[in-house]
Amino acid sequence: MRRFERALTREMAAGAGVGFAALAAIFSVVLLVRTLGKAAIGDLEVEAVMPMLGFGLLRSLPVLLSLALFVGVFMSLARLWRDSEAVIWMNGGVGPWGWAWPVIVFVLPVVLIIAFVSLEGIAWGVRKQAEFELILAAKDQITSLAPGVFTEDRQGKRVVFVEKISSDDRHVENVFVQSFERGRMGVTVARQGEITQMDNGDTFLVLEQGKRYAGVPGAADLQLALFKRYSVRIPQQAVAQRGISSRAMNSVDLLRNPTPPNMGEWVWRLGYPVSALLLCLLAVPLSYANPRAGRSLNVVFTVLIYAAYNNFVGLSQGWVERDKMGAFESLLVVHGSMFLVLLAMYWRRFRGPWTS
Repeated sequence: MRRFERALTREMAAGAGVGFAALAAIFSVVLLVRTLGKAAIGDLEVEAVMPMLGFGLLRSLPVLLSLALFVGVFMSLARLWRDSEAVIWMNGGVGPWGWAWPVIVFVLPVVLIIAFVSLEGIAWGVRKQAEFELILAAKDQITSLAPGVFTEDRQGKRVVFVEKISSDDRHVENVFVQSFERGRMGVTVARQGEITQMDNGDTFLVLEQGKRYAGVPGAADLQLALFKRYSVRIPQQAVAQRGISSRAMNSVDLLRNPTPPNMGEWVWRLGYPVSALLLCLLAVPLSYANPRAGRSLNVVFTVLIYAAYNNFVGLSQGWVERDKMGAFESLLVVHGSMFLVLLAMYWRRFRGPWTS
């Protein structure tokens, strides 16, 4: 019996590990492409790409772990039936509990990790991401300059382009600045410049050896000025503080303030570990396949059950947020129904082909 448990646990661990690596790689590539697209159009700073990628992976970690567990358990057990090894183990004395116990032992530690990440880790990540976004929003335009890129401030009144930036991020070469103030447009070009921080905290871009063109767009009164030194003040960005959302609150705070949005968030977080455990146990009867019959129908049926269950978990969050159902009632309806399906599947399989 222990030999069977060790062999099954080893195979499930290998399958779940490969599944998690593949899913994480696919999701990372998709998320990285989206993040780089935002950075390319200037909606995101270049140095913020990797932190945003990390925050996105943290939010998706419960889903990736749950799906990897389900795939690992289902594919390992399905292989036993496909290769007729399950029949040999059953004839050797492996009963219904003997199939479920190794799955529980293997899945339970990962389910605890999923519970911790979904109940506390995601909220922590949301808070840290909000703090990081506030820091990025508070940065002035100079600190976000990149060589060879046109950088526009958040008010849309100034565009800055520099060809080169020194290693100390203070000296720039071949500078182009376009500004629009009081109905007049100004274009300033200079061979070089220096970023200066004043004692009062103001930031200036001091340009040297350049020209400035100023005038009203469409009018003929264009003015030209040559200068040896010209200072351009870079204003600090005003950042509006945002209130804390339900997604960023601790699970304890959600329960202390049981409003419909907070309880909907709590139901959504609790759904990850509960669904992961039930789905892995459901993979035991779902893995049965007659070696003489096709296995495609069984796989399709399994995928449909997984998709339907996760969709109902998401729907239960909406029911609670709209105050159409209480948190306990939604958990009982969704997860209780799946538990009844689990019992029915075990009863059907273990009294049918599993016992023959």
